[in-house]
Amino acid sequence: MPQSSLKSDLQADPDVHFRTLANGMRFAIMRNTTPPGQVSVRFRIGSGSLDENDNQQGLAHFLEHMAFKGSTNVAEGDMIRILQRKGLAFGPDINAYTYYDETVYELDLPKVDADTVSTALRLMRETASELTLDAGAFDRERGVILSEERLSDTQYRAALEITNSLLAGRRATMRDPIGKTDIISNAPVELVRDYYRANYRPERATLIVVGDIDPAAMEIEIRQRFGDWKAVGLPPAKPDPGTLETKGESADVFVVPGGMTSVQIAWTRPYDAAPDTFAKRRTELIENLGLMVLNRRLSTIAGKADAPFISAIAGSRDLLHSAHVVQIAANSETDKWQAALAAIDQEQRRIQEFGVGQAELDREILEYRSFLQAAAAGAATRTTTDIASVLVSSVDDDQVFTSPAEELSLFETMTSGVTAAEINRALLHAFSGNGPQVVLQTAQSPQGGADTVRHVYDASKAIAVSAPSAAPDVAWPYTHFGEPGAVVERRTVDDLGLTMVRFSNGVRLTVKPTKLRANEVLVREDIGGGRLDLPRDRPAPIWASGAVELSGLKAMDYQNMQKALTGKIIGVNFSVGDSSVRFDGRTRTEDLATQLQLMTAYTSDPAYRPEAFKREQQTYLSRLDQDQATPGGILSRDVAGLVHSGDPRWTIPDRAELSAAKPEDFETLFRPMVSNGPIDITIVGDVTVDDAIRMTAETFGALPPRPEAAPSNDWGDVRFPAANKTPVLLTHSGRADIAAAAFAVPIGDLLSDLPRSFTAKIVTQIFENRLIDRFRIAEGASYVLEGDADLSSEVPGYGYAYFYVETDPAKVARFYALVEEIAKDLRSRDVSPDELARAREPIIETLKHQQQGNEYWIKYLRGAQTDSRRLDRIRDNLSGYEKVAAGDIRVFAATYFSPEKFWKFEVLPATVR
Repeated sequence: MPQSSLKSDLQADPDVHFRTLANGMRFAIMRNTTPPGQVSVRFRIGSGSLDENDNQQGLAHFLEHMAFKGSTNVAEGDMIRILQRKGLAFGPDINAYTYYDETVYELDLPKVDADTVSTALRLMRETASELTLDAGAFDRERGVILSEERLSDTQYRAALEITNSLLAGRRATMRDPIGKTDIISNAPVELVRDYYRANYRPERATLIVVGDIDPAAMEIEIRQRFGDWKAVGLPPAKPDPGTLETKGESADVFVVPGGMTSVQIAWTRPYDAAPDTFAKRRTELIENLGLMVLNRRLSTIAGKADAPFISAIAGSRDLLHSAHVVQIAANSETDKWQAALAAIDQEQRRIQEFGVGQAELDREILEYRSFLQAAAAGAATRTTTDIASVLVSSVDDDQVFTSPAEELSLFETMTSGVTAAEINRALLHAFSGNGPQVVLQTAQSPQGGADTVRHVYDASKAIAVSAPSAAPDVAWPYTHFGEPGAVVERRTVDDLGLTMVRFSNGVRLTVKPTKLRANEVLVREDIGGGRLDLPRDRPAPIWASGAVELSGLKAMDYQNMQKALTGKIIGVNFSVGDSSVRFDGRTRTEDLATQLQLMTAYTSDPAYRPEAFKREQQTYLSRLDQDQATPGGILSRDVAGLVHSGDPRWTIPDRAELSAAKPEDFETLFRPMVSNGPIDITIVGDVTVDDAIRMTAETFGALPPRPEAAPSNDWGDVRFPAANKTPVLLTHSGRADIAAAAFAVPIGDLLSDLPRSFTAKIVTQIFENRLIDRFRIAEGASYVLEGDADLSSEVPGYGYAYFYVETDPAKVARFYALVEEIAKDLRSRDVSPDELARAREPIIETLKHQQQGNEYWIKYLRGAQTDSRRLDRIRDNLSGYEKVAAGDIRVFAATYFSPEKFWKFEVLPATVR
């Protein structure tokens, strides 16, 4: 553990107890009570794909899968069932991952009773040395691994190629964690047993336990559980990591069919493996501050009319413990990569030649400080899962785990007296070493290939750059909206801790003060309207909603807003829902007034700038080919339109329609939606009721009157598609060995029948569990398999349950056959008490966990003032699931899961490559 073994002058967080067993296993324990009654367990093995032999490539990751397939004291298939009975959901609460240098097993326990915690430790102990690694289970899992490999295509492969180019000479370039398909397909089980014996060793292991526990009692149990773990044989020698190749200027082209177009310039230098110290962190901070200034300049360019790129970013990182990389990258339109490359080159040379201004530096320091202050203020209510994840990262990165207060203190010391001159010296060092390495990623190589890229880069370098012009200071102008609104109605909902207010201008406010997260406040503004109020005979540019935020305000553009509000922890996100458009914000208590000013300004004085619309338009256009290249991409793009029977209000337009959209269409759509509808504000978090009312009165309450929400049934024929025996068929342009299949059934909306909604959720989970057991585990036919009940709380009568799988095209028919078998069985007989419990308990425990976060309340309180059913839903959520019985499930399945109601959807490969 770095805190005890590294030579460092940094102070580790005293709330974390770091210990080492006699066998060499390290462990860390931290008591944390946010949320109460929960524990996160992380079991890290310091071994990954870098430790594989040539004939084992992919087996470190394969072994991670096999950890769930049986051990000395846990039969195959029982581990997941044991945890489900304890309330853990497979995926959200039970997970694992394998990387180049580590394998990490994750359990998030919803309860802290002795049996649940002991069960988790017992299963981690089984993973340490007791895995059975049965040959039959190994063979069955091959298909799942190969399915996962098929998903790691397109953009992942492009990123891997770029990474391998940057790390040329290092072992990491030869050890992608997913491995080689021929080894995954054919390796004998003995090879994974060899890897297990050699690398799962106490001295390579770290156990992390964070949560609502007694550290002393936890240490005793850890010592009892893991003290007898003994390594088999001598530790294998760590493989030669290789030596980073020395490179001068270079140019490469990586062709990614269906991928987005991007350019990047990078510099690499050897990885610094020195201990984590104050001096090392300060050196990193000084470099990062300079790159933050560059990043800000690039963001400003991206927001201008006729920008040379869609987006750009600059930064540095230690990559796979193999090299320190400084990168500047930009996404561009397909035929404008030359301009994007020239722009990032010239901005890099501009900052290198002329440096940063003191005002620019001061801004980044102020911004950085505000985030650290917010983290320190909220440290007492950091979530258990977040702490556990950061602890794992600190082990992987050989870093001291420092508290938020200590990190703020370090920052203040490090930045005291820092000057632009010091930053500029750091930037000269940042843009040195191996490079510049120029890479073009594109769907089709330009004529001339890498030589053309080099010529474009050389031509840009021949253009002299000038010093940046100093930007004038700007002040936030939106601090007064008129006389504060008068409260004309105020009532409380005592059992839920709510206060509901209506102002004289019609604005409604719902406030729920909480102490769930110290110094955190969430704000949601819903404005009546949404998709349902749009014309239903033609498409509208709803997809351009992201441009509302980027457009800024009439009095200042987006970039000047960022500058004027430096040091404030605020933000806004605009989106379109079915029955409202909404602005969302997350802030800290002391910035709530500014957060409300920002949202009120977007509501009362939006700009709808053409350049923001065009940027969003190009982003969508550039993603079309990428979405077309995978079944998952097509699903995310097309499924909303399909399940609404092609209604244009839920349909993403094609390339021609996207290209034809005009900036005036954007404003014509959103201005009336934002400016005319009734306003409903929800505030949840660390704030008093009186403060929330006063600040809302000064902002939203001061606006001109808005109309009351008027119920409307004139929403058109919003309907789920008719059942089909022949699936709707779409094709993708990617690999020929991957397909997707889905089936869904109409159920109805959520609020009109709450007991039905609870049953639907449990039935869907049972159905999904059975598909996982049979299609994924028993037959090894899929990695991605999911299901859910999506019941609308906005559209009366609308909702459905669905199941989705990605698999080999030859196995699609088998998926549909299993669906019919499972549906028939659910219709014909009751599920067992154990199966019901394994579906219900994770749902209930997940819900309890969600209720301990502000996000739950901001979501569920939307519209509660005008629809009391929403409050009933909150009240009944837990008891509603507990009341569902086996007979309810059989009746539900008989009502909804009959073959004549099935709607099917497939995505097959267009061609065999």
